[in-house]
Amino acid sequence: MAVKEIRYNNTTYEIYYDIKNPDKDKDIVFLHGWGSNKELMEQAFSSYLKDFRHIYLDMPGFGKSPNEEILTTLDYKEIVELFLQTLSSKKDVIVGHSFGGKVATLLNPKKLVLLSSAGIKTEKPFKVKAKITLFKTFKSLGLGKFYKLFASKDVEGMKQNMYETFKNVVDEDFEDIFKSFNSPALILWGKEDSATPLSSGKKITSLIKNSDFYEFEGDHYFFLKKPKEVSSQIEYFVNKH
Repeated sequence: MAVKEIRYNNTTYEIYYDIKNPDKDKDIVFLHGWGSNKELMEQAFSSYLKDFRHIYLDMPGFGKSPNEEILTTLDYKEIVELFLQTLSSKKDVIVGHSFGGKVATLLNPKKLVLLSSAGIKTEKPFKVKAKITLFKTFKSLGLGKFYKLFASKDVEGMKQNMYETFKNVVDEDFEDIFKSFNSPALILWGKEDSATPLSSGKKITSLIKNSDFYEFEGDHYFFLKKPKEVSSQIEYFVNKH
């Protein structure tokens, strides 16, 4: 494991990362989802796609990479962009899971792979809507410090700044961004995904002009159970385009 210091918006960010197959000419960058880390992506893909230099990183606030700031998805994109520049990465292929899929799309790689990506707004269940309304009521009364009573499991154990970051990124509508993406894209999804439903994958496919869509058995982390099959699909896609 290595670390690089990235300067962005007058703040220094320590980005912890790993590189596999350092002698290869083409890069494949892996971006984890919310609450996850580079180890999870390495677990799935480090044994495959051996014609690429693999770049795994912990985005700020996750894994080993610390963060004290309140960030947006665009901030994450800018920080990762600066980090990749230090490695002279040409952004040949970027693979993004869930939240990482939004960051990957903003980075505008030559080829994009989305694994159950976030970015499509879906109707919230009544219980979630009620919790949001209750939280807003508490906040208006000056009781916002009790945010953990209302927080999603995605932010359990997180500091206040990461909870504010979560609120910035959780409910974004990326339809126009997906629509404006012009390079080849591969969209892979778990059939039983309850975090980002299968319908979201089909919607993204309809928005990105040059895209392929495949379903796999499994949930939001389907690629952990079928890493060989998913890697083969990525390899086929890259060679095809």
